[in-house]
Amino acid sequence: MRTGGRVRIERRLDEHAEWTTLMRGLCMHEYRMSDIEGVYEDLEADVSLEEFREAVEAKVEQMGGLADEETAAMLVAHEVGESEVGGIADIEPGMEEAKFVAKVISIGDVRTFERDGEDEDGRVVNVEVADETGSVRAAFWDEHAEAATEELEEGDVLRIKGRPKDGFSGVEVSVDEAEPDEDTEVDVQVSDTYDVEDLSLGLSNVNLVGLVLDTDSVRTFDRDDGSEGKVSNVTLGDSTGRIRVTLWDEQAETAEELEAGTTVEVVDGYVRERDGNLELHVGNRGAIEEVDEEVEYVPDSTPIEDVEIGQTVDLAGVVRSADPKRTFDRDDGSEGQVRNVRIQDATGDIRVALWGEKADLDVGPGDEIALGDVEIQDGWQDDLEASAGWQSTITVLDSDSASETGSSGGADAATENNAGLSAFADDGDESDGPSADTAGTEADGDGSDASGDGDPSDGEELEFTGVVVQAGDPVVLDDGETTMSVATDVDVGLGEEVTARGVVRDGRLEANDVF
Repeated sequence: MRTGGRVRIERRLDEHAEWTTLMRGLCMHEYRMSDIEGVYEDLEADVSLEEFREAVEAKVEQMGGLADEETAAMLVAHEVGESEVGGIADIEPGMEEAKFVAKVISIGDVRTFERDGEDEDGRVVNVEVADETGSVRAAFWDEHAEAATEELEEGDVLRIKGRPKDGFSGVEVSVDEAEPDEDTEVDVQVSDTYDVEDLSLGLSNVNLVGLVLDTDSVRTFDRDDGSEGKVSNVTLGDSTGRIRVTLWDEQAETAEELEAGTTVEVVDGYVRERDGNLELHVGNRGAIEEVDEEVEYVPDSTPIEDVEIGQTVDLAGVVRSADPKRTFDRDDGSEGQVRNVRIQDATGDIRVALWGEKADLDVGPGDEIALGDVEIQDGWQDDLEASAGWQSTITVLDSDSASETGSSGGADAATENNAGLSAFADDGDESDGPSADTAGTEADGDGSDASGDGDPSDGEELEFTGVVVQAGDPVVLDDGETTMSVATDVDVGLGEEVTARGVVRDGRLEANDVF
């Protein structure tokens, strides 16, 4: 499967000045190569000596007697070194040529097309190839297209030389030469069904089964040709991670039909990069549909006490308070909306701003949630806060068992490994404190039953330290295990950690001091 000679001979005489400059640099090299073998031994590229000799001979002929074999060998070594890449991840559009070794992952069908001014139709077949650094689509043209479908099999290792360019689903390589390489091992998966952790830039024909974590609405946009396009997003997770899925045009409206907690399969997706993160895209050739499978998603969160300004992190915890939604006018005249909630894990608590459509989420005190890709910012009164924007994911975790077993850290395997939620699990008698589900809802009332069977006795002097989960009359404090209703005239704010000292009357702490 070759087109043209082994070495390009298309340099024109008007490039003589550039060649002269290169020659001056080569002649100043401290080590004078005496023959072709000497130059070849110093060449760090995967090419045989026989191929190198042929390339040198072609270069001598190309130069028309202006270069001897030694000089031609150094020129060829320079050209070969520039085109050899360390892996598929190093291939970029605009490179004159790229040489690499990769394994065949999938082979497409031969497609025909009309060429301008020619009677014979053109043919092309796309072959997905990959190495340990990534994957890329390799386009085989004309006679090579039929050879690819007839001779290639998934799992074959090829030595490829071609021209990189921007393609429909990322970088593509238009193949000039391809040869089997039976002696090289390439350790990559040969499959069209992937887990999230297996995805890499450039993959296409991807099938993936995942749990719907988040969805958003359909957005429209105008294309350059005047037509209207549609796009929406769904976030999927499996046992290995999560990924944002972008749905285009006919597939876009599917996002509004899906609900969090549904298992779906993406069919014939392709992987692209956005803002440094991988995304799985689904166009008109692909699909996303519900399937009857169980998928476990395990959020891997950062403890709240460890977050710092400027980080983008995952958090998980129990909602302790939720403010009403607020609307505001943007500079462009459009209306925005935001809602603040406060979540708490075993290590601390933090205010989270839910922007845009996320402000409409039905979450309230007692709900266990996992938040992905939230940005930590400097908030009110120098307190840290998390911002959940369009790129963030918010998942309400199953809390059925929490209502049955008291203050469990969560209902499923997703929460068992999460330090942020496990802090609310009981080690002994359920009477030690309220459940995660009741802790927040009791804060809406007077808090008189907040401490359950373990209430202090009337007249008992008590000092209680906790986070303010309700401000006003009464103030309700939460220490992560117990809530306490406090009667005080001191002005406190949601999220503040305060200590109240006083006497207990009818299950309420009548505070003499609050500090």
